Amino acid sequence: MNSPNLIILYVRDPADSANFYKALLNREPVAAAPNFVAFALDGGFTLGLWRLSSVVPQPSAIGSRAEIAFMVPGENGVSNLYRDWRDRHLPIAQDLTQLDFGPTFVVLDPDGHRLRVCEPDK
Repeated sequence: MNSPNLIILYVRDPADSANFYKALLNREPVAAAPNFVAFALDGGFTLGLWRLSSVVPQPSAIGSRAEIAFMVPGENGVSNLYRDWRDRHLPIAQDLTQLDFGPTFVVLDPDGHRLRVCEPDK
């Protein structure tokens, strides 16, 4: 069976976004070109950053209708990461809060993509 293994975000400037994700993920890209940068993620996934103006075919709509979630295990893992990212002055779209699925918060990347942090399902 085929399994998804690549997440692509459309970005204004791949180099600018790559700098953001290098610091966030604490890793270097595995591929870099003027219009596309890729990061290998744990679990066999790759995160691609594709310059919006070079996407073919062009998307029919703009705006974020999805999130990339980082599931952080361990007691106080979510709150510890919240403090770390807040101290790095990442743009916080949702402060640390308790929802049905547990503690969570949301930050934004340079293009406004939502990055949610939460606990893994138990």
